[in-house]
Amino acid sequence: MNQWLFLAVAILAEIFATSMLKLSNGFTRLIPSICSIVGYIISFYCLAQTLKTMPVGIAYAVWSGVGIVCVSLIAWAKFGQKLDMPAILGIGLILIGVIVINLFSKSMTH
Repeated sequence: MNQWLFLAVAILAEIFATSMLKLSNGFTRLIPSICSIVGYIISFYCLAQTLKTMPVGIAYAVWSGVGIVCVSLIAWAKFGQKLDMPAILGIGLILIGVIVINLFSKSMTH
């Protein structure tokens, strides 16, 4: 499995885990709590595999940046989180940062 596939799985698992964390209601609901823990285990395992061939700063920036954007969108769509203009601008800047790293950075490999 290549570094990008591991990173994609890590991101998807983290998005799932964080969404389940919200649904766990502070770890008071069993199934969402278990799903959250399992999701984070998968996410960290895949992120660790990514770090074998990708610099930690780049991998973490992409992992956290995409996760922030996706979780914010899920929170808005599913949980009714309100996003004001500064929040939207900040999330947009994070997304732009991830795009810049992927398109222009020469730091993608050791």
